[in-house]
This record gives sequence, C-alpha cells and structure tokens, in this order.
Amino acid sequence: MNARRKYLSIGAATVAALGATLVTAPDASAESKYGCAFPRVCFYKTQADWDAQRPTAAYKDKTSDFQELGPRARGAYAGVNSRNDDGALVRFAGKPNAFCVGPNQAFRFSAVVTHIRIVDSPTC
Repeated sequence: MNARRKYLSIGAATVAALGATLVTAPDASAESKYGCAFPRVCFYKTQADWDAQRPTAAYKDKTSDFQELGPRARGAYAGVNSRNDDGALVRFAGKPNAFCVGPNQAFRFSAVVTHIRIVDSPTC
C-alpha cells in the first residue's frame, strides 16, 4: 500500500470513529452552499432540511471554547462549513475527541453532534 493510500485509509477510519462523514461540497463561494450563507457553519436537523438546502441553525463567531448546540442544531443530520479560511471543531455525545471540519466542507453525522468551536485555522 503506498503512503497516500495508507494516509487516506487512516483518515477515513478516524472520521468513521468520530461520527461524521465528509461529503463533497460545491466550489467555494462568497454567497452560500447548500443554503448556508458565508461565513457560517450551518446545521440541518433532518435529511429533508438537507435536501431542501434549508439550514435549521448557523454559527459564525470564533470562540475560545466550545459552544453547546441549541435544539435546532443538536443531533443534526448534516452540516456545512461555508467559511473559506476557518475550521470548525465539532463534538459528539459520548465521544472524547473533537472532529475538524475544514473550510468549504459538508458533512453528515452518524452520531449525535453536541458542540461546536470555530477556529482561526483551516486545519483546526
């Protein structure tokens, strides 16, 4: 197995273990992607919200600590980081580690998302 495949395999296993799956987001835009206005991290409570590109909650402030998600984001089906330069750390119920969502990435959750922290780094 070459080094790139090995690295991708390790990364995929890490994502699966943390409870999120990245999906392809459209190209970067200053307007919105999946209905998520720039520069926000948006959550979609249900698959119907995701399919309709209708976020149910959005966060935009960089913080020094994690914010607990409100009822319109907690346990969301999916999310989008529409920011161009900032990462978003998300935490899940019962999981000790946070997962980094890079700029302009969409993600679907396989565990209950509970917290967010937007950071001034694309790699968290």
